Amino acid sequence: MTVAKLKVVRQSEFGVFLNAETGSTNDDILLHKNQQTAEVKIGDVVEVFLYLDPKKKLTASMRVPKMKVGQIARLKVINVTNDGAFLEVGAERGIFMPFAEMIGKPKIGDVVWAKLYTDKSGRLATSMKVSDEIRRASVPAENVKVGDKVTGAIYNVTEAGAFLFSNERYIVFIDKSEIPRYLKVGEVLDARVTFVRDDGRLDASLRETKELAINSDAENIFKFMQNNGGKIFLHDKSEPEEIYNVFKMSKAAFKRAIGHLLKERLIEKIDNGFKIGVRG
Repeated sequence: MTVAKLKVVRQSEFGVFLNAETGSTNDDILLHKNQQTAEVKIGDVVEVFLYLDPKKKLTASMRVPKMKVGQIARLKVINVTNDGAFLEVGAERGIFMPFAEMIGKPKIGDVVWAKLYTDKSGRLATSMKVSDEIRRASVPAENVKVGDKVTGAIYNVTEAGAFLFSNERYIVFIDKSEIPRYLKVGEVLDARVTFVRDDGRLDASLRETKELAINSDAENIFKFMQNNGGKIFLHDKSEPEEIYNVFKMSKAAFKRAIGHLLKERLIEKIDNGFKIGVRG
């Protein structure tokens, strides 16, 4: 399967024939009427998608891939074989993805990040190995803070964790310790930002605060910290009135909630208060 620009050299009741440029008219390629997306006539040069029909005969279609070689897109898996899979790229036929270019085990109907490339034999193929292309297409995160949600699709899963490409084109890493279930490449999900790196990349978690068994008081304190620079300047020596004015809870309840957050390593102690910690 490949894309080529060929000249219309003759016409028939079924369509037109394209010059295969072999020097023999026997090799001319049929562009059937059903595979034409616009009117063509003798002498025209048309861009076509070349593929083998069920009888293994080279056939042309004006329905060419909607992406260029080197580009990435989220593509639907339309068939899976023992050798690989076929992805929908908007052409007359799906484009083959060799088994060696897969990540995980995509199934029919899955939508995955993939790139279009030309293999060693010059044929078009697809690959799920898009980390380099996504790095080039990504942008640094802006105006994102700890606790924010990001939405995107998983494009790689490794022993260390999973990588997500967000709708804003941010690269998001989710450490394996922050993944409570099996993840499938191509899956679209929400993640909670846990750290903003200097280079604009993000760390995130799939563990919601409730899954960490934070009681309601602890959750209120943690949310307050998220919305106030990640810190609070209250502690176990603070006056009960000070604590109540901020959190509407007793000093005893405050100390229990703080103890819970410290145990879960969501916060850590600083002078005159606490800040969001390692797992927060």
